[in-house]
Amino acid sequence: MDIYLFFVFLAACVGAGATGAVFPPGAWYKTLNKPDWTPPDWVFPVAWTTIYLLISFAGARVGMLEGSAYALAFWAMQGAFATLWSPVFFGLRRLKGALLIMAPLWIAVLGATISMFKLDILAGLAFMPYLVWVTVAAALNASVARLNPDVVPVDLSKA
Repeated sequence: MDIYLFFVFLAACVGAGATGAVFPPGAWYKTLNKPDWTPPDWVFPVAWTTIYLLISFAGARVGMLEGSAYALAFWAMQGAFATLWSPVFFGLRRLKGALLIMAPLWIAVLGATISMFKLDILAGLAFMPYLVWVTVAAALNASVARLNPDVVPVDLSKA
């Protein structure tokens, strides 16, 4: 594994994760109806920090390998859709719109996981917690959208 490549992937994760800081859940999210199985608030930063470290490790393990094009493409795809989700869900308050982002995010994480496993078992294993987490996140997003049908999205025309 190339340590410098690890830090490049980690920097990409920090960039994607910054949208969570720019568009935090805040008081609005606390007022929403959520399913009983919603993880406690402290779980989210722990999970994302762990996932970002693991997928940076995975990227660095396969980044220099021959035949890594699909793994890296899926890695980039998950980063793009992960970056979009927080602004849509928390910023625009478009709960169903966030589900439209969650679908390709889940596909990208699955594609990255499979591609990583084909190249390096440790890289594939490193993506497994992300696949579990994005599955839980998708179910949570769907449940929150279902439990809060009257949420009014932010009207950008008045900004």
